[in-house]
Amino acid sequence: MWHVLLSFSGPVAVIQLLFLPFFPESPPYLLLQKEDKAGCLKAMKQLWGEGNYQTEFDDLMKEKAITKGTKIMNVLEVLRERSVYPQLCTMLLLLLSLQLCGLKIFVTANLQESIIPYVSLGVSISELIAIIFCSSIIDRFGRRTLLCGGYLLMALILVLLETSLLLSDQFLWLRYCSVILIFLFIVAYGLGP
Repeated sequence: MWHVLLSFSGPVAVIQLLFLPFFPESPPYLLLQKEDKAGCLKAMKQLWGEGNYQTEFDDLMKEKAITKGTKIMNVLEVLRERSVYPQLCTMLLLLLSLQLCGLKIFVTANLQESIIPYVSLGVSISELIAIIFCSSIIDRFGRRTLLCGGYLLMALILVLLETSLLLSDQFLWLRYCSVILIFLFIVAYGLGP
């Protein structure tokens, strides 16, 4: 019944895709990244209802003034910063250990048991690369675009994955396609959600 569990995230993603375009961008994002004061105030009213949000707006302006002289670091600069090594190690261990949970799908795809650990390691590396890439493009595209695009891509990949697993007994080459689709699903997840 693993395919039922795997497909459970599909309806949740569809619900999010339907309603996400109607939500405003985050007020801090609009003010600090886009420098859109009017959009920030409009988003505050949409999120929190009518009222006077001058105090919250002033706090965001203070934060903007504090961070104005601060240089925004890219991914490579963060990786060189020694003070974040404990957090990076924790994140890497978590990402690598999560990959051990999905070994059953590789067995279902009838891969040789000797190569399954390497495929699992490849999935971990793909996820890490996708997350690093996403962190470098999130300011350019915004969270909403990446979430919508990621969920759409994940939904499409899940449909293709389910189809390839159902037909893998008839067409042996589809077993390898399912492994590729798993890699693509992990990349789509890392880029978006």
